[in-house]
Amino acid sequence: MSVAPQERGKGAPQERGKRAPQERGKVVPQGRTLLPVVVHAPRGVGHLRGDESFPDAARGALADTQLRRNLGHATATIRDKRAKVVGEVDDWEALRTAGKAIKDHTMARLPELLTQLEANVTAAGGVVHWARDATEANQIVTRLVAETGSREVVKVKSMATQEIALNEALADAGIEAFETDLAELIVQLGDDKPSHILVPAIHKNRAEIRELFARTLPGVDPELTDDPAALAGAARQHLRERFLTAKVGISGANFAVADTGTLSVVESEGNGRMCLTLPETLITVMGIEKLVPTWQDLEVFLQLLPRSSTGERMNPYTSLWTGVHEGDGPQSFHLVLLDNGRTAVLADEAGRETLNCIRCSACLNVCPVYERAGGHAYGSVYPGPIGAILSPQLTGIEDNASLPYASTLCGACYEVCPVKIDIPSILVHLRAEHVEAQRETRRVPTAEAISMAAASWTMADASRWEKAQTASRAGRLLGRRRDKDAGRIRSLPGPLAAWTAARDAPRPPAETFRQWWARDRGADT
Repeated sequence: MSVAPQERGKGAPQERGKRAPQERGKVVPQGRTLLPVVVHAPRGVGHLRGDESFPDAARGALADTQLRRNLGHATATIRDKRAKVVGEVDDWEALRTAGKAIKDHTMARLPELLTQLEANVTAAGGVVHWARDATEANQIVTRLVAETGSREVVKVKSMATQEIALNEALADAGIEAFETDLAELIVQLGDDKPSHILVPAIHKNRAEIRELFARTLPGVDPELTDDPAALAGAARQHLRERFLTAKVGISGANFAVADTGTLSVVESEGNGRMCLTLPETLITVMGIEKLVPTWQDLEVFLQLLPRSSTGERMNPYTSLWTGVHEGDGPQSFHLVLLDNGRTAVLADEAGRETLNCIRCSACLNVCPVYERAGGHAYGSVYPGPIGAILSPQLTGIEDNASLPYASTLCGACYEVCPVKIDIPSILVHLRAEHVEAQRETRRVPTAEAISMAAASWTMADASRWEKAQTASRAGRLLGRRRDKDAGRIRSLPGPLAAWTAARDAPRPPAETFRQWWARDRGADT
């Protein structure tokens, strides 16, 4: 964060009447002292960078036939459910447009709205902490837990805490974190990584989960079957004691309402409700972009999110809380506002709308690349199309250079996005950023850069382009086949062979379009 980390409790002074400044997209809450800016998420902490590039990681996933079956079945099921409930809403496109407008408006006023949120959370008895990055956020949360004297916490599913690797930071401090969302529990018990925003264990089938529970859950029934109800019952029995004894709960937030200081978590299992109400202390880690200005704005997203994510008309559990109330729920509430590269995204006019994302995962479920490669190939806690644009912007493009290319640019992600994020255009923008970054750092251009420069030079002049088209007819010699491959080039020569190793190239036509036009229509023009 571009601000000094500090906190405000009830009764702390709040300067009013001035709009919080915004400097090159950096959020600067009112009354705070600027420190050296951490523009992108720091290296060495969190789960935003993979150990290998997307192509290398995807090869292993593509070879796993069971993984591909699991992903294909799950994403098809979610797609179908979403399509049915979206089809019931006559004004769905109007809702999408409203959602986009609200988010665009929020990003334009983000510094002001964050200051308003802080003031209202503080007035309701909460304490607000500002974290520049993952390191600061982990330090804040670890200190808060340690101050309670507790050595364990219960967690409701939170992308932000996964992003910063909070569980690992707590473990280093001798504090055990228990995931209570069923899919997150599966991932945790298997010492695995999440592979989907909404369904982190989407890569596992019921038989694999049954085997995992039988091996890792203490006291589990040895006759446990892979029936979903039986698996959920085993997890519920395992977690019940944790809920009843935990003194500290940790959550994320789907939304925060600036004008009241209210936070919201929506979920389907009820574990979130227990994490938010039973512990004595509640700590919420929230990305600074999760704001909406008013309750009326929240109403739009509570219609968009369940239909786009789980294919439900409404979420079974929608929890809302504002500060603390004596004798009701947690008596200590802390809100950690996380930057971790988000102000860098905000500063990019072309990529800023990435922050509009409400983490519904609809784009993952329609993406042909994600369906085949799975979430682990992206190397980040944010997989799929949204991860391909969010992760590189949070870390800096060169730390995730392969992700913007993990797409066919088919546009299916834009068509289902509930807030109309133009993911294909942002992918192209990030590819251009990567090319420019390579151009600045490489003393010797790559073969690809030389080829693109040559193509640009050729296409910039009509006569050069026409001569190149005529010369391309020589390629017909490579496609002289009369069998089933007639009209196709199976293998190009030299370095171009890499292209045809995975695809066929069409045989150049006998005459170019311009030649055909001149021959067929020339007399009429």
